[in-house]
Amino acid sequence: MTVNFPLIGEHLALDLLNTRPADGDLIAEPEGLVGWLAEEVGRLGPVGGGVGEAEVLAVVAVREAARAALAAVRGGGRLPVGALRVLNSALAGAPAHRELTWSAGSGLAAERRRPAADPAARLAAELAEAVTDLLTGPRVGEVRECEGAECVLLFLPAHPRRRWCVAGACGNRARVARYYARRRA
Repeated sequence: MTVNFPLIGEHLALDLLNTRPADGDLIAEPEGLVGWLAEEVGRLGPVGGGVGEAEVLAVVAVREAARAALAAVRGGGRLPVGALRVLNSALAGAPAHRELTWSAGSGLAAERRRPAADPAARLAAELAEAVTDLLTGPRVGEVRECEGAECVLLFLPAHPRRRWCVAGACGNRARVARYYARRRA
């Protein structure tokens, strides 16, 4: 089974939220989560031991907590207690430390390292960190929902006039609908 993810390359937390478009849940099964992790290669650490139900449950829990938290922050309200509890639990699930590395080509760098821990907890912690970065970052107020009919995908616009998640998909459908509405009138 091949899963096509509708929008990849946004902030990692938004990519996670966009795994639940209007027509289903793209990571409800281990195969879907494996596909999404493959799309996010280089943005997340490796999942040791493969992906199973534990990883799916951990990632889906973080995603749903992130959805509730982002809605609250965008609406100017308080974070729901349950969402806060899930995100903090995920953040505490796999402690991290920074490690300095040196290479002749790039010089000194600090990399975040996670000790060998439960793969599900480590993955949930990385995603919860991305959610935390988004929620506490300066651009959280800029997060937009696609204006396409029946589309629920989120994005951070690079241009202030951006209205759709993917201009060639939702944007094109909106333009075609406007065209046919004008033709009927």
